[in-house]
Amino acid sequence: MKKHTLGLIATLVAGALNTAHADTLKMECASTSTGKSYCDYIKARFEKETPHKLEFVQLPPASDEKLGLFQQIFAAKDSKAVDVFQADTVWLGVLDKHLLDLTDHVKDLQPQFFQSAWNNDVVNGKVKAIPAFLDAGAMYYRKDLLEKYGEQPPKTWEELARIAAKIQKGEREAGKKNFWGFVFQGKAYEGMTCDALEWIASYNGGTFVDKDGKITVNNPQAAKALNTAASWIGTISPKGVLGYMEEESRAVFQNGDAAFMRNWPYAYVLAQDPTSPVKDKVGVIPVPKGGEDGQHAATLGGWQWAVSAYSESPEAAVQLIRILTDAESQKMQFKTVGVAPSRLDVYEDPEVIASAPYLAEFKEVFATAVPRPAVETKSQFPKVSKAVFNAAYDVLSGRATGEKAVADLEAKLKRIKGREWK
Repeated sequence: MKKHTLGLIATLVAGALNTAHADTLKMECASTSTGKSYCDYIKARFEKETPHKLEFVQLPPASDEKLGLFQQIFAAKDSKAVDVFQADTVWLGVLDKHLLDLTDHVKDLQPQFFQSAWNNDVVNGKVKAIPAFLDAGAMYYRKDLLEKYGEQPPKTWEELARIAAKIQKGEREAGKKNFWGFVFQGKAYEGMTCDALEWIASYNGGTFVDKDGKITVNNPQAAKALNTAASWIGTISPKGVLGYMEEESRAVFQNGDAAFMRNWPYAYVLAQDPTSPVKDKVGVIPVPKGGEDGQHAATLGGWQWAVSAYSESPEAAVQLIRILTDAESQKMQFKTVGVAPSRLDVYEDPEVIASAPYLAEFKEVFATAVPRPAVETKSQFPKVSKAVFNAAYDVLSGRATGEKAVADLEAKLKRIKGREWK
């Protein structure tokens, strides 16, 4: 009886201690049915593997609205609003001081992730987030048309322009009067910044601002890249491309009216829809190099899991982050939501390979991804991006040469920076 009583007391004490140390975390969860399904999976795992509880909060789906809300929450140092959330690739420099330093808790995970994605989440030497899923610019092409015209997928922009012109001419002669060689995102918005980064980096012209915060855009290779892009307008690309964002580009390509398209991975799944005119006719390659001595450079996109620096339960939040970013969770996220994993090992998973063989085509794309200089330019990145896409648009629309645009852009970026990026 005495042993039984002591055992019961020990159990009650242990239960009380567990309850005392149990926290309730608030995690961002998408409002879609697939998003909720994934969140329910995470909740079940988190509450089974830790003594803590998990609640969900919904945030605005629009990226700019969501960032604005976070800036309000963090300005007030609100510890109740959210603990764990997803941050866009270009937010980390803006939100740096409001994000928990994860370095000592996650440094063992680094080898499991695409290096460019991991490096994007390191601010001033500190890991401020873990890649949740990836996005990167990719070049889509019509496999059937390249075969029809006896061509191989291009490796350089020069090859792409030649092949696009050849196919465009042939298809128009065959009666498709509205057929174009190449469509992309040419409107003056963030998507143009992504395209311009790919063009300039592919010609070894840098990334506008280097890792040390130095403005590097005013160079001959950057000017050449922009002039090359401008040469496509009205030749292999419609003048209307100057108003295209992602969906306008996809509509033209998926309707069968273009040989090549620059877009993000989401477009592949849609192109393979049973109702798609180009189903089973689409291939994916890395964004072309700028000449034989250039490099493949896909703009890095995607989202990252981060922890509010004002969370009252940082240890529990770190436990949740590790669950969110392990292989099983990323596999489940891919199966339910359809986004591309940021962990290398998930691409080797037999179930993932069997269900989505096309992912193998994107692995090389992700491996060459180049981040925008958001970490380096900190809170001023939105101004930097606006200056970049307006400069690129001026060249594409014929208002400026590449040489004048990069010189003017350098001057504008120097004014934005002032003494230092802040």
